[in-house]
Amino acid sequence: MVTEANSLWQVYKTVPFWKVVKNFTVIQLARYTPFLPLKNWLYRTFLHMEVGKNTSFALMVMLDIMFPEKIKVGSNTIIGYNTTILAHEYLIKEYRLGEVIIGNDVMIGANSTILPGVVIGDGAIVSAGTLVHKDVPPGAFVGGNPMRIIYTKEEMEAREQEEDHHDKE
Repeated sequence: MVTEANSLWQVYKTVPFWKVVKNFTVIQLARYTPFLPLKNWLYRTFLHMEVGKNTSFALMVMLDIMFPEKIKVGSNTIIGYNTTILAHEYLIKEYRLGEVIIGNDVMIGANSTILPGVVIGDGAIVSAGTLVHKDVPPGAFVGGNPMRIIYTKEEMEAREQEEDHHDKE
């Protein structure tokens, strides 16, 4: 709880200034590099993030500058262009922290925003421009602002089987 000015004015009481400077520098460098292995190495080495094998962060992805170590991304996942992943929220009277866990084989569309404390299950698909404000079940297809489930894993599997059946005819 904050008793003085809004919580953002007290940012350096919650995170060291030089940590923010280092994180900002690493994130800005990674945002513009087209070399995926280099990006993942920067995130793992300097930001202490867990990043799975063959995960791809597109250009301009913006990670939480203050608490990137609270972001975990599984293997073979794609984070789309200009997506923002936050592990903190500074509000008027308080601030919140929350781990963001993104599973394996997840596809996150461009220009999405993922808020703190969210878990995105394995195999999920997040449509472009989505505000992910709550957990996404494994294999689900979600989208919108605010996010809603468009198809569950079971509905997605049924659609794929139906498409396969029509392709064979």
